[in-house]
Amino acid sequence: MKYFVILGDGMADEPLAQLGGQTPLQYAQTPCMDELAGKGEMGLVKTVPESMKPGSDVANLAVLGYNPLENYSGRSPLEALSVGVQMAADDVIFRANLVTLTEDAPFAEKTIVDHSSGEISTEDADILLNDLRKELTAPEFQFYTGTSYRHILVWKKGKVLEMAQPHDHLGQKIAPYLPQHPAFLQMMEKSYEILNNHPLNLQRAAQGKNKANCLWFWGAGTKPSLENFQKKTGKTGAMISAVDLLKGIATGAGMQVVNVPGANGGLHTNYEGKAQAAIQAVLQDGCDFAYIHVEAPDEMGHQGSIENKIKAIEALDSRVIAPVKAAMDASLEPYRLLILPDHPTPIRCRTHTGDPVPYILYDSTCQRKKVAQYNEKEAEATGIFQPEGYRLIDRLFMKG
Repeated sequence: MKYFVILGDGMADEPLAQLGGQTPLQYAQTPCMDELAGKGEMGLVKTVPESMKPGSDVANLAVLGYNPLENYSGRSPLEALSVGVQMAADDVIFRANLVTLTEDAPFAEKTIVDHSSGEISTEDADILLNDLRKELTAPEFQFYTGTSYRHILVWKKGKVLEMAQPHDHLGQKIAPYLPQHPAFLQMMEKSYEILNNHPLNLQRAAQGKNKANCLWFWGAGTKPSLENFQKKTGKTGAMISAVDLLKGIATGAGMQVVNVPGANGGLHTNYEGKAQAAIQAVLQDGCDFAYIHVEAPDEMGHQGSIENKIKAIEALDSRVIAPVKAAMDASLEPYRLLILPDHPTPIRCRTHTGDPVPYILYDSTCQRKKVAQYNEKEAEATGIFQPEGYRLIDRLFMKG
């Protein structure tokens, strides 16, 4: 038996008047997911404990079978694992986003335009990070390039500081959300001075792209410790994702990390490449389990784009799930699929919520015959609810 998790980050949403009272998942054309929902089990699962902030870090730990209440030590340390940061026990790790701020008004009165700097490429971001290092790196502060707009700051012998997530405050003035610690505020202000008129940003602006003109720090945490996934589950696993968070979780869990060319965490990612990487991992490389993470629905939710969120969901269905199903059916290898979001990212608020999310659990060896549509409303109507998301993987592996 082979096993898959296929996760559409932030795919769940709320009914929208612009879609006639439907959610993007209801409105989207998803024939493959609908077929699997009819032949399998559909319900709701709570991936984020009530006492924790909703985020991909907490939720994806749960989907992988790790109780966030016991295993979570912060988001950024998980991402740091992915880029090879060697962490000491007293290091504190921060996410360092490259964001777009407005250019008028004093620094504290500026507004967050874009938390992702127009989904800046890693290549462009690395150029900017290299120049920031020359000015900002100190014995206690070290910067590491991540992926796209997502980067890492290590504070040696630091303290965990609570800082605002930039994607929660798009279109708002930054004054209430700036760090209270003077060193971090100074680094932010200095980064704006360095970046706003940087030649690369001037070139981006001339091309109609958003400047990556400021660092934004958040997501502090300490060195994580995760039980080895194979020891925990008895399954060998591969992670296919474009984002450092998921790669870091997999690295910490001792899973294989598969890097897919052209996978960038955006709307125009290499969907087919992710599907083929998962197929190869289980059918050729001997893995028992593959986890395919697609970031695009979440990014489109943060951007508030209904049209593009629908496109991302449809691409997940036709360009990831359908090829995986077709390849596994053709192989005659029995398999089980778990399809779900990690959390909702509603267009209404453009950030994460902790509401339960709809899931499909499909087994190729015992199919029901039912007409169904995969969405939040239909999943709730089944009456099936899993209150502890970290236990769902045991059901995928037929342990519970």
